[in-house]
Amino acid sequence: MGAIILGTGSCLPEKVLSNHDLEKLVDTSDEWIQSRTGISTRRQSGKGEEAYRLASVAAQRAMEMAGVSAGEIDLIIVATISSHMTMPSCACFVQKELGADRAFAYDINAACAGFLYGLDTVDKYLRSEREKKVLLIGAETLSSRTNWEDRNTCILFGDGAGAVVLEYRDGKQGIVGSNLFSDGSLWNLLYMHSAPSCNPDLVQPDNPGSFMLMEGREVFKHAVKCMEGAILELLARENVSMDSITLMIPHQANIRILNKLVSRLGIEKEKVFINVQKYGNTSAASIPIALDEANRAGKLQPDDLLLVCSFGGGFTWGAALLSW
Repeated sequence: MGAIILGTGSCLPEKVLSNHDLEKLVDTSDEWIQSRTGISTRRQSGKGEEAYRLASVAAQRAMEMAGVSAGEIDLIIVATISSHMTMPSCACFVQKELGADRAFAYDINAACAGFLYGLDTVDKYLRSEREKKVLLIGAETLSSRTNWEDRNTCILFGDGAGAVVLEYRDGKQGIVGSNLFSDGSLWNLLYMHSAPSCNPDLVQPDNPGSFMLMEGREVFKHAVKCMEGAILELLARENVSMDSITLMIPHQANIRILNKLVSRLGIEKEKVFINVQKYGNTSAASIPIALDEANRAGKLQPDDLLLVCSFGGGFTWGAALLSW
């Protein structure tokens, strides 16, 4: 059929940042955060836990499960918006850490939808280069891109990485299809400035710093509507019913977004994997972290039908179906 996942892995920083810890930083409370986001804790990177290091550990765990060595990897893609350097890419640092000498490597930036975009890219790549093996990673250290004085955003985000190893195989298993979208006209509802320009003619006068800014209510409305539309269109195109879905792993953004989406789709809550309460919103790392947890917990069996969906800055969003 196409690209199949051979192994999954994840890596979370050691430090747990609780809602009570945030009460000491901004005017908020554990009850306020949980009632609006569903988040109790999130992870925060410390020394030696840059995005590429988290990504490398997650990748090693995925390769161990897959029984694949670093020398067998042909391509490394990292989805991230929070690499510790702009250049080289996070993926190139992962290549160095793993010793994957024969692989070529690059990053993609599609915010929270980055891993989904990566799945689609890898599937199309492997359909033309069927003998290859690919490492796809979502890795974020959003604590380095968060305004810790803004209670509307600092309560949401966390750090972590998730990874999968993929190869092409004939048969029923693999990526069934994907449905991806973007709308750059709505960029100002969720965005992050770059570092100030060194060219005075290109200085952005309204650049407050390279951290995330968000219009939460507007993002909520667009996120639910867009993900619902992408999912329903994909299911119709692939002639798959909602009842056929074994497990749904949505982007772990906010429990209210997830609950609204689940309600509108009419999917049973027992079929939806949620871990936002533990890790918060880890952007591109969200789905692969949840996927690894679900996989290691035995929630996915051969031939199960997996639905994943996400929405992020750009705007970027979409859905994908996988036969496990």
